[in-house]
Amino acid sequence: MTLQARPLRLSTADAGFDAAFQARLHWSAETDAGIEQAVAGILADVQQRGDAAVLEYTRRFDALDAPSMQALELTAAELKAAFEGLPAAQRDALQVAAARVRSYHEAQKKASGESWTYRDADGTLLGQKVTPLDRVGIYVPGGKAAYPSSVLMNAIPAHVAGVGEIVMVVPTPRGEKNPLVLAAAHVAGVSRAFTIGGAQAVAALAHGTATVPRVDKITGPGNAYVAAAKRRVFGLVGIDMIAGPSEILVLADGSTPADWVAMDLFSQAEHDELAQSILLCPDAAYIDAVQAAIDRLLPAMPRAQIIARSLNGRGALIHTASMDEACAISNRIAPEHLEIASREPHRWEPLLRHAGAIFLGAWTSESLGDYCAGPNHVLPTSSTARFSSPLGVYDFQKRSSLIEVSEQGARSLGQVASVLAHGEGLQAHARAAEMRMEGGQ
Repeated sequence: MTLQARPLRLSTADAGFDAAFQARLHWSAETDAGIEQAVAGILADVQQRGDAAVLEYTRRFDALDAPSMQALELTAAELKAAFEGLPAAQRDALQVAAARVRSYHEAQKKASGESWTYRDADGTLLGQKVTPLDRVGIYVPGGKAAYPSSVLMNAIPAHVAGVGEIVMVVPTPRGEKNPLVLAAAHVAGVSRAFTIGGAQAVAALAHGTATVPRVDKITGPGNAYVAAAKRRVFGLVGIDMIAGPSEILVLADGSTPADWVAMDLFSQAEHDELAQSILLCPDAAYIDAVQAAIDRLLPAMPRAQIIARSLNGRGALIHTASMDEACAISNRIAPEHLEIASREPHRWEPLLRHAGAIFLGAWTSESLGDYCAGPNHVLPTSSTARFSSPLGVYDFQKRSSLIEVSEQGARSLGQVASVLAHGEGLQAHARAAEMRMEGGQ
């Protein structure tokens, strides 16, 4: 039987559009109760037994039998050897990508990540002190797929921010280590790396063990067990986000080759069956052309089965009344990746308020953003771009307020504080301010 991918065809002119549209968008972020229960047990066990529990779960889930945690730690020499052992083309690609990612995040730090102060009229100094986190953990998926790009996107902004120690965890089922992942860790400046994964790796980073140091924040994507573990340790440590399935939304005016757009839809659909690929376009004939390109290109794709299931289950080709309406619908979706496949991308970009990353123009494929354009590819999913931002330097910094009140300021501000503190019934607060108003008499 011929493999087919038929994304849902919708038109905003249809009477039932809103209901059908919402049904196609819906994805429940609720994890299975069994996963939650299993993760809770793993976290508690690692907190209590430390390294011994991590070793046990690594044997059970990754079929990797190690005599000690030290055997699961990757040395700096091993990471460097992995880099030097790569073909020249892969070494060059890693270095170019890393340089672009570093350059972008250095510009980001200069724009918004610096400390500042000022003095007001009475001589009081006010300001903000920006300092990096001491130690962060980055989770890199392993197993069925390996993601050296995730190493770069998590470790480099942490490094640029000035984080003192970057600890990487990556599962290596049956002991199979991916040289590109190890080489990326070398290029990105990872401090320590362990071949552990799953909820047990998150627990080790959050609580610390005899071997794995406790971190201040955990970033990076993972499966449902990793996501559930990150959710549970939040508060004990910081986390970046709880990521859902990958998403792409293409706004097209019909000027971009249909094959390009079809492949861009494939680029997210090939991640997994729950990934979502949507096209919004005011040209019905162009939508037909994209569907024809999907039919023609799909059989040659190595992950055709996954792409077909994703497009059939969650994909959509939506005919809109105009590009303006397409932009309005895009804002309702707040997608992770948003491509403006248009002759005039800068005409439409000001109308777009919610997206993890916006890719402007026909030449800007989302895949370039995933690997080497420079901006971070760790992006908010499941409509959280309405209130969340891409991973960046700011995720690895914290801010402390600076206040130095002058003697004159203590008198004027003290009066205000005294009135408000008495109003709240907090007399010690009031007296602390009043004593300074009195000048230490």
